[in-house]
Amino acid sequence: MMRRGLWLAGFFMLALNGAFAQSFVESALLFSRTNPGGSARIQGLGGAQVALGGDFSSALSNPAGLGMYNRSEFTFSPAFRLSTTSADYLGQSTNDSKSTLHIPAFSLTFHNDYDKLSGFLNGTFAISYSRINDFNQNIKYQGTNSNNSIIDYFLEDATGATVSQFGSNGSLTNTPTHLAYENYLIGDSTVWDPNANPTAYFTDVLGVPFQVEEIENRGAQNQWSFAYGTNYNDKLFLGVGLGITTLKYRSKKVYKETFENEPLFDLRLEENLEITGSGINATVGATFRPINMVQFAISATTPTRYELSDAYTAFMQTNWDNFQYDASTILNQEQYASEVIASDYTLTTPGRINAGATFFLNKFGFVTADVERVNYENAKYSSITQGISFDLDNEDIQNLYKTVYNFRGGIEFRHQNLRARAGYAYMPSPFKADQNGVTESIQRITLGAGYRVSNAYIDLAIVHTSGNRSYRPYSVNSPNSPLVTYKPQSTNIMFTVGLPF
Repeated sequence: MMRRGLWLAGFFMLALNGAFAQSFVESALLFSRTNPGGSARIQGLGGAQVALGGDFSSALSNPAGLGMYNRSEFTFSPAFRLSTTSADYLGQSTNDSKSTLHIPAFSLTFHNDYDKLSGFLNGTFAISYSRINDFNQNIKYQGTNSNNSIIDYFLEDATGATVSQFGSNGSLTNTPTHLAYENYLIGDSTVWDPNANPTAYFTDVLGVPFQVEEIENRGAQNQWSFAYGTNYNDKLFLGVGLGITTLKYRSKKVYKETFENEPLFDLRLEENLEITGSGINATVGATFRPINMVQFAISATTPTRYELSDAYTAFMQTNWDNFQYDASTILNQEQYASEVIASDYTLTTPGRINAGATFFLNKFGFVTADVERVNYENAKYSSITQGISFDLDNEDIQNLYKTVYNFRGGIEFRHQNLRARAGYAYMPSPFKADQNGVTESIQRITLGAGYRVSNAYIDLAIVHTSGNRSYRPYSVNSPNSPLVTYKPQSTNIMFTVGLPF
């Protein structure tokens, strides 16, 4: 026996916090909200590095700090990262984790002494590699949703469109709604009444679903920095650098719904998104040392212009209870895959202005702090392919994001060859308005240690990062659109081995 529920026209899709593959607006923030890279020494100080100098990290943040080197050096930095996520959905909590071994930094610096008659004492050229963003993360949530199903989203998305829009070059072709149509989760009303409205849709699945989604994010942003810093009379340090960034991001989402006492046993939607590319930026900086115990610094990094390529695919499978959909169709296992949707475009992420100060405690150590200004609404897309416009995405970026001031600070204590460090960093929410009641800020608490002798040193850093996020798996024209709140956390353990020469 066939069983149907008629859904009338009049539903409208909510674009913001919409369903499925990551939007361009979300990607703009993800790739703009980078982290302070560099050595374990710097990581143990909360990432504060603008006014410190004498570390290869300066090539990334303030090349003027390279002028404080007094010899050449090679460094190598392996690390272990554990990422955990606790998600709350419909009153149920779920945890997931991901661990990785990686090399977030290494460098080679070349020091050269000058003819001191000119006032310029020396200069240092550095080639460094730093990880500035780590995307490796697993997220899982699950719960019984008595308010709606993802099928409700498909119905709303399809309503108002004829079946022809699922065909070649149609507005719904290769979308998850298209996959739902090919899997018979939704159908146009003419299936049961030839005289019915052809832009109204129905579903045969009316029960309460148990929902679960697993999200796997992989990849990183890295920067190669080529920088030079010079020293004028041990008072003024100047530097300039060129940054070549690389980006690789992969996301796999597997969403499932299961039913009881329905013609449908379950549905499974898998989406895969891959974004790759590279970019370029430049950094200039200056550090001033009025007295030996104090250093002040400022640096500016231009916007980074990326050329990116992405590829998106989706696949849906449904399992039915030998259900007779119409007179000629009996449903058991159905499946449908989208074509590969590929695009090429540019993304310009915001520039940065950094200011910092370091206060030395004689031979006992120092205190250092940075403030960084970033205007996330300046992120901007442009198309490489003629006829494609990003005007609406760029408008959404300007409406959603704002200028923030990121803070980083740290302290180092010294005793003979030993070093002990601690630090803190805070990145406030980049959104102009509250996001689903969740403060989207990020904080880092760091600890570090080091041991130094004349011809080698080793540093250790432990960096704990935490924050709060929200996510809607889909949106419907109802106050009960499902909302996932989750707390991503990561602990990064990093070593840097330095060999001066």
